[in-house]
Amino acid sequence: MTASPSSPTSPTGTSGTTGPIGTSEVAQDTRLQRLLVVLGIVVLAFNLRPAASSVGPLLEEVRAGVPLGDTEAGLLTTLPVLCFAVVGGAAPRLAAWVGLHRVTLLGLILLAGCLWTRGHVHQGWAFLVLSFAALAGAAAANVLMPSLVKLHFPAHVGLLTAVYTTSMAVGLTLSSALTVPIATTAGEVDYARGLGAWAVTAAIAVLPWIGLIGHDLHVGGRASSIGITVIARTRLGWAMAGAFGLQSLQAYAVFGWFAQMCRDAGYSPGTAGVLLGVVTGASIPLSVLIPVLAGRLRDQRWLLTALMACYPIGYVGFLVDPRPLGWLWALAIGVGCSTFPLVLTLIGLRSRTPAGTAALSGFTQSAGYLLAALGPFGVGVLHAATGTWTLPLLVLLALCVPLYLCGLYATGDRSVEDQIPARP
Repeated sequence: MTASPSSPTSPTGTSGTTGPIGTSEVAQDTRLQRLLVVLGIVVLAFNLRPAASSVGPLLEEVRAGVPLGDTEAGLLTTLPVLCFAVVGGAAPRLAAWVGLHRVTLLGLILLAGCLWTRGHVHQGWAFLVLSFAALAGAAAANVLMPSLVKLHFPAHVGLLTAVYTTSMAVGLTLSSALTVPIATTAGEVDYARGLGAWAVTAAIAVLPWIGLIGHDLHVGGRASSIGITVIARTRLGWAMAGAFGLQSLQAYAVFGWFAQMCRDAGYSPGTAGVLLGVVTGASIPLSVLIPVLAGRLRDQRWLLTALMACYPIGYVGFLVDPRPLGWLWALAIGVGCSTFPLVLTLIGLRSRTPAGTAALSGFTQSAGYLLAALGPFGVGVLHAATGTWTLPLLVLLALCVPLYLCGLYATGDRSVEDQIPARP
């Protein structure tokens, strides 16, 4: 019989103090420690996206000030997905060696330091290297977040996932909207000030994690016996990676091209930006609701079905009649994109231990982000080849089918630990 995904104990029924991943099952926290963990998770999640999202609004100024050529600028826009894929896979093993909370702290320090420094360099290679390093810090913390939730709040995975996905959405929205105003003084735009503002918020986020590194009591012990290569031998691991990757592919393609689709449909640049805001803004309230609902259910298939049904409504509606109901199609697509917090919640629900959660998170996000990188690139290629948005939207619509099938398997009541092959 499959154990409840919200079970607060290990398969053997034990719990203990927090050490590296794999040395304990449940953290024994005081009320004050739990509050500090919640604060740490909130400020950490807020800072996971600005490293990438703050560059876009100032890309023209960055290219002029650094400077960056076309190839370098293209690489810069692709770095977030590639970095999350490459670095994220190593985070669980590093956490097993060094300690979960210490790796998170080191990731935040790296993020803050490199974000600040990159705003003051004037060589393209240096800006790219510092951007990669900053994103590496964010990627490590991003992958370990579900494991932190599982370790400290095993009976409240849905609620805490709602907290951090909402904070993540707020950080994404604010960094996209406020970077240019922060950088602008008397009509002059200083990209270093705009980018540096998010280094300050990351530095503030370091503070609660300094108080949390004492949880890692057994540094230097043997690494976790559950690695991402083991997860790669499970059906659930591949289903989760497929769901995460295909959902992220949809989201990155929409975030990258929807505003241009709206402009080509006859909307003004300002209105097109507002419609993209409708897509991204839909994620904030749903990031609160969806993980809580998912955490209370043993079977999340109906929730997945309700969200996925919105994709064809938005895509087909936009293809048939983009005006004047663009806001409605944007809202439907935005609700469909909110499958993302559901998949993040499933990482904690489809595993029983922090070790399993970390390994599943590492494999899901590493493999998934590699797949997601094809989204904005592929949509751009199809649009350039056809001169219209019809084929790109039809391809995105078709990709909803394998996304739904992967999601159906991932939402079933099962745990990845039960699928790990026995050692000979």
